[in-house]
Amino acid sequence: MPALTFADPATQRRLGTLYATAATALADTHTIHADPAVYDKAGLLAYPPGTVVRAGGGYPAPQRWTRDAAVNAWSAASLLAPAVGRNTVWSVVDRTAHGPVVQQDDQWWDQIVWILAARHHFRITGDRGFLAEAARTAAGTLAARRAGDFDTERGLFRGPSFMNDGISGYPSPPASPDVRSSFVLDHPGTERLMCLSTNCLYYGAYSALAEMADSCGRPEWAQALRADAARLRQAVHRWLWREEAGTYAYLLHDDGTVDTSQEGAGLAFALLCGVADRRRARLVLDATHWQPHGIVNVWPHFPRFDDSRPGRHNVMVWPVVHGLYGNAAALAGRTDLFARSVEQLAGLVAGSDDGFYELYDSNSGAADGGWQEGGSGRAEHFDSEPDQTWSVTAYLRLMHDGLFGLAFTEDAVRLRPCLPPHWGPVSLRGLRYRDMTLDISLSGGGTRVRACAIDGRPAAPVVRADGSGHHTVDLVLGV
Repeated sequence: MPALTFADPATQRRLGTLYATAATALADTHTIHADPAVYDKAGLLAYPPGTVVRAGGGYPAPQRWTRDAAVNAWSAASLLAPAVGRNTVWSVVDRTAHGPVVQQDDQWWDQIVWILAARHHFRITGDRGFLAEAARTAAGTLAARRAGDFDTERGLFRGPSFMNDGISGYPSPPASPDVRSSFVLDHPGTERLMCLSTNCLYYGAYSALAEMADSCGRPEWAQALRADAARLRQAVHRWLWREEAGTYAYLLHDDGTVDTSQEGAGLAFALLCGVADRRRARLVLDATHWQPHGIVNVWPHFPRFDDSRPGRHNVMVWPVVHGLYGNAAALAGRTDLFARSVEQLAGLVAGSDDGFYELYDSNSGAADGGWQEGGSGRAEHFDSEPDQTWSVTAYLRLMHDGLFGLAFTEDAVRLRPCLPPHWGPVSLRGLRYRDMTLDISLSGGGTRVRACAIDGRPAAPVVRADGSGHHTVDLVLGV
């Protein structure tokens, strides 16, 4: 694993040591044997290594879950352990008579994030064999989802939101007091919702597959995908952008009414996937509500919850959502908000004995699972599961993509750092990238690269993918 070192001892104790804890946990605790009968349905896993990244320690096995696998590969595994990341991506793919597709389970809206993870894996590795199979898988999956879930009247995709597979993440209706279940689809009408996060991910998926099509030498296909993406982006802005508030709404009901709640993951993906232009991104970052301990799933409380009994998928901090928002802030150049997100996440982990839990109370910062409707027909208290992998990879992504600004393309990695000035100089040493090992150091503060040297020579902040051996990259930043 690479070594992250801050020159300031206090910052190193608070943030640098946590990086080592997270990287070690990903490599050891969260990397498990991949039983071929469970994880290799498409016959695409490699043995060795014969391992995948699991979802978490508090869940029963097996954990063949699309959203978790895709997010963990996208956020860290493909970079730090490419062979394991590749296996993790393939572990949720099935082989059918018409070709490979992401597994067709009862959470269909989760399938689409897989395409972004696959594109990211190709960008990092340049594996063209992976690309060809991933493009086929993505095309079949996207076609299935468009056929089954696209609302032609609104131009949006139907289905629940990215994080909220629990009904506590939704207003009432569609949450029904007559349904004794916490699962979102058991409540009538939830399959027809049109949510910000999910539609931003579809936009990102169209864009990612277009890039993959270009890399496969199919420009006409890429052009058609980009046209679909542009129409979807326009529909998101038509139905969910709130100009008077400078932010996006949470969801559109099937009857045309809009829920104006703030969806943390939706705002993050609007920026990360490129739905929001620069003006909208600036407005969103200025308008976003933060709870005392971070960005929550959905704010404010729905009427059936409150501070004493917060909804599990409502006003609670899930580190995966909080981390995505932090990365969005870094991408937009907001060092203040990026620092806030990193320091708050580090504080949550430190307050739970250095444990990366599933979710936290947004007011107290305690590891807590919140409240949600269940089999009793009333709200029940849930646990916050320990050893949550995407909480680990959320922190790693904040360091790699946010702090060091690692932006991968097919043929290079570009560095667009976001260094809060009060953190001081920092280095990331021993980072493997294709046939190279990189030692990257940042000094100064801000997001503007004032000077860059590669192996001691002035250069643009770009490392070409065709190099080999050991290289140093030193950047001086300013505002």
